[in-house]
Amino acid sequence: MKSARTKTPRRPAPKKPSNPCVKDPVGVYCRVRPLSRPDQECCIEVIDETTVQIHPPEGYRIFRNGEYRETQYSFKEVFGALVVQKQLFDVVAKPLVEDLIRGKNGLLFTYGVTGSGKTHTMTGSPGDGGLLPRCLDMIFNSIGPFQAKRFVFKLDDKNGVDVQCEVDALLERQKRDAMPIPKTPLGKRQIDPEFADMINVQDHCKVEDVDEDNVYSVFVSYIEIYNNYIYDLLEEAPFEPIKPKWNNCNTPVRNGDFIPPQSKILREDQNHNMYVTGCTEVEVKSTEEAFEVFWRGQKKRRIANTQLNRESSRSHSVFIIKLAQAPLDADGDNVLQEKEQITLSQLSLVDLAGSERTNRTKAEGNRLREAGNINQSLMTLRTCIEVLRENQMYGTNKMVPYRDSKLTHLFKNYFDGEGKVRMIVCVNPKAEDYEESLQVMRFAEMTQEVEVARPADRPICGLTPGRRFRNQAFREELQRKLEMRGGPINEETEEQAVSELLLQNFPPLPSCELLDINDDQTLPKVIEVLEKRHKVRQMLSEEIARTVHSFKTALQEFHSSVASKENCIQAKLSEKEKTIAGQKMELERLEKKIKTLEYKIHILEKTATIYEEDKRNLQQELESKSQQLQRQASDKRRMEARLQGMVTETSVKWEKECERRVAAKQLEMQNKLWVKDEKLKQLKAIVTEPKNEKPERPSRVRDREKPVQRSVSPPAAPSAPPVRLRHRRSRSAGERWVDHKPPSNVPTETVMQPQVPHAITVAAASEKALAKCDKYMLTHQELASDGEIETKLIKGDVFKTRGGGQAVQFTEIETLKQESPTGRKRRSSPSNPDQPEDAADSEWTDVETRCSVAVEMRAGSALGPGYQHHAQPK
Repeated sequence: MKSARTKTPRRPAPKKPSNPCVKDPVGVYCRVRPLSRPDQECCIEVIDETTVQIHPPEGYRIFRNGEYRETQYSFKEVFGALVVQKQLFDVVAKPLVEDLIRGKNGLLFTYGVTGSGKTHTMTGSPGDGGLLPRCLDMIFNSIGPFQAKRFVFKLDDKNGVDVQCEVDALLERQKRDAMPIPKTPLGKRQIDPEFADMINVQDHCKVEDVDEDNVYSVFVSYIEIYNNYIYDLLEEAPFEPIKPKWNNCNTPVRNGDFIPPQSKILREDQNHNMYVTGCTEVEVKSTEEAFEVFWRGQKKRRIANTQLNRESSRSHSVFIIKLAQAPLDADGDNVLQEKEQITLSQLSLVDLAGSERTNRTKAEGNRLREAGNINQSLMTLRTCIEVLRENQMYGTNKMVPYRDSKLTHLFKNYFDGEGKVRMIVCVNPKAEDYEESLQVMRFAEMTQEVEVARPADRPICGLTPGRRFRNQAFREELQRKLEMRGGPINEETEEQAVSELLLQNFPPLPSCELLDINDDQTLPKVIEVLEKRHKVRQMLSEEIARTVHSFKTALQEFHSSVASKENCIQAKLSEKEKTIAGQKMELERLEKKIKTLEYKIHILEKTATIYEEDKRNLQQELESKSQQLQRQASDKRRMEARLQGMVTETSVKWEKECERRVAAKQLEMQNKLWVKDEKLKQLKAIVTEPKNEKPERPSRVRDREKPVQRSVSPPAAPSAPPVRLRHRRSRSAGERWVDHKPPSNVPTETVMQPQVPHAITVAAASEKALAKCDKYMLTHQELASDGEIETKLIKGDVFKTRGGGQAVQFTEIETLKQESPTGRKRRSSPSNPDQPEDAADSEWTDVETRCSVAVEMRAGSALGPGYQHHAQPK
C-alpha cells in the first residue's frame, strides 16, 4: 500500500513590520449634505469644526413621552453643506496618497444612510470631481516622470509583483500591440465626454519629496460586494449574442435568458493579507486611462430606484489602487532585478451601500433581499468595531468576527495594523432621516475609539541616492561634447592612438615635392620608401596574425581550462546541491518532528492541566467531605448528648409518673375500701335497728320548708387506713384548665355552678388546647334514678406522649345533683331510719354505678391523640 503523504506545514511568513507600541485612532470625518429643498425641516446643525448637534424634529416628541434631547457628537473634523470637494480631499485623502507613494497602505470608506451623498463624495459630479479622480490625479502628477515602461512590473495571481528585464517587457508590449482588440483602454482615443469634466482637475496637486531613484507603476482593479458575493466589475466575459450577460438594469437574473457573472473568492497571501483571486488588475499610465477603467466598471455596478433614492447603490464598491515601486541599479539606468527590493502598496477607496429601513423604502422581492444583505454586512462591520474597541479598552481577547461578512473579511488587515483607516460619515439633515442618522452618529463616534497600529517605514535599499539625475547629467554633458566636436569622442581618441602607434613603426616619407621635370631621384625614393612601408605592413600584419593566432590559442586554452574548471565547479555544485537538498529534507523532517513533538507537548500540557484541575477539584471535594464528616460527627455527638438527656429526663419523668399512678391507685383502693366499710356499717346499723312503724311522710311542701339534712357517715373504725383530704378548689387556683363542655349539655339553674379560673372552654377536645394546659375537666350530664339531672365533673392531668401527642389521665370525679324535697330520701339519713330495706338497696349503689362515665385510652381518637371518652349505659 502506498503510504499517505502528510502535508508539510506551511512556515508562517513574516508579516509587514509595524510599530505595536505606536497606534493611531481611526480618523472619522463627518460631512453634511445640503437639503434638497429650502423649505425642508433640518434636524442636524454644525456647531463648530469638530462638533455637530442633532435634535428631534417637530412632532417626534409626541411619540417619545415628551422627551426633547439635543445630542452633540464630536469628530476629527466636520464639513458643512458649503464645503467643496477640494477642501475635503486636502484634509482626508491627501495624506493617504502621500503614504501610498511612500509604500504604506490606506483605507478610505464612506458610511451613511441611503441618499446621504456617499457616491457623490467618492466619485463627484461633472465639473466637480470627487475623492477618487483627485487621488488618481495626485498620484500621476507625483510619479509622472518616474514611471516605468509597461510590463516592467508584472503582478502575479498571488497578490505579489515581479520585475522583468527590458527584453521581456518589450516582448510583452509587442504581444499586446499585436492583439486585434485591446482589452484595456490604452489606445490614444478621445476621452469620454460623460466623465471628462470629472477628471479635469486644475489643482495639479502632487506629493513632495518623491524618491527620484525609484520607478513606479500603477495598477487598478474594481470589485463590488453584492448579496455577500464578490464580483469583478472589470471582467471581460466572452460575448454570446443569444445569451447576453447583463440586462438593462445592470442586475443578473436567474432565468434562462441571461448569464450571471461568476463570483470571486477571497484568499490569504504569504504575508497573511487578504486579496480577491482572479480579479482583473489593469496597468494604467495616466489619470484619464485610470478613470476610464473605473467608469467602465461603474456602468456595471448594481443600482436601483427606491422610494428614498432614485439611483440607490445596491452593493458595496471597492476601487483598489496598487502602486509598485523598485529602485534603480547603481548606474541609474535599469530597474534593480531583486524581488526583495520591490514595494507594493495599495489604497482602497470604498463606497458602502447605505443602510435603509424597508418600511420607508417599501422594498419587495430582490430589493428587499438586497436591503437585508446590505444591513447585515453593515451590522457585521459595527460588531467588529465594537469587539475591537472592547478588546483595546478592557484588555479582553475576544475573537473579532471578520469572517461573518465578505466586507469585513477583505479589510481585516487594515484593522490589524497594515495601514491607516479613514471614514467619512455622510449624513442627510432632513427630519425624515433622524433615527437612522442618530444610529450612524453613535457608530461613528464609537469608531473613533478604535486604534490601529502604525505601519513602519520601508527599509532603505543602500544604494547611492541621486544616481538617476547624476546619470542623466552625465549623458547630457556627453551629448553636448559630441555636438561640439562633431563625432563620438571615444572612437576618435582610439583611432588617433592606433594611427600614432602605426606611424611610429613605418619609415618616414621623403619629401615629395618635384621641383624639376627631369628630377629622377624623388620618385624612386618615394617608391622605395613605400615598398619598405609595404614590407613593414606585411610584417606587422603577419605579426598581428601570429599574435591573434597565439591569442586565440591562449583563449581556447583558457576557455578549455575555464570549461574544465566550470565542469569541476558544476560537479562540486551539484554535490553541494545534493547535500543541501539532503539537508533540506533532513531539516523538513526535523521540522515535522518538532511540530509533532510540539503538538505532543501541547497535548501533554493540556492533559496535565486537566489532571491538575481534576486534582484540585478532588482535593476541594475531599476537604468539603472531611468538613462535612466532621460536622456530621459533631452533630452526632450533640444528638447523642441530647438523646441521652431526653432518655434521662423521660426515665425520671416516667419514674415520677409511675410513683404518682401507684399512689393514685393506692388512694383509689383505700377510698373503695372506706366506701365498702361505710356500706357495711350502714347495713349493720340497718340490720341491728329495731323495726318500728313507718312514720307518715310529710307533705312535699313541708319537705321544702325543712332544711335538707345530709347523711352522716359513722365514724371510721380504728383499723381503717387514713383518707387523703381533697382540696378541690384550691388546687385549681394557679393552673390552666381545659373546660370541655359538650354542646348537648342542658343548663341548670342551680345556685352552685362550676367556675374554673384560667380555663379554656371548648366544645370538643383538641390537641392544640391540650398543649396549652396541664389540667382537663369534662362536664357530663345524665338522668339520676329519681329522674333529676345529675352533673358530673370528670377531672384529670394532661401529659405528653412519646409520639408527640397529648394524653389525659383522669384522677377524680365531682358530682353536682339537684333533688326535690318531696322526693324519697336516702336510707342512710339518720332522720329517716325507718325506710324499708328495698328502698335502701335501690338507692344505694357503688361508685361504678354512680359514675356513669368511663375513660379508655385509644390511639387515633377523634378527640385527640391517645384518649377518648364515652358514656356507659346503665
